[in-house]
Amino acid sequence: MAEKIAKTQLIDIIASKTKLSKKDAGEAISVALDAIVESLKEGKSVGLPGLGTLSVTNTKERQGVRPGTKERITIPSGKKIRFKVATTLKDEL
Repeated sequence: MAEKIAKTQLIDIIASKTKLSKKDAGEAISVALDAIVESLKEGKSVGLPGLGTLSVTNTKERQGVRPGTKERITIPSGKKIRFKVATTLKDEL
């Protein structure tokens, strides 16, 4: 599994590559993430150039099997977040 970068590490990277303090970089990240979450809650897609697009999709009710008991269950409809990787990033990976 790939290494995970924590928010604090991301703040350090942004602060070191810009003239922002760690406090300001942290606030900028928090505001950006809040804006992304609010846009998704409103049903809007969020495009991040060079990274990809986040969108909310609806799932249909479906049948499933409970792993422990093998009992058939109904999985209710709901919503999930979909991420489509940008072509440029996909090509670089």
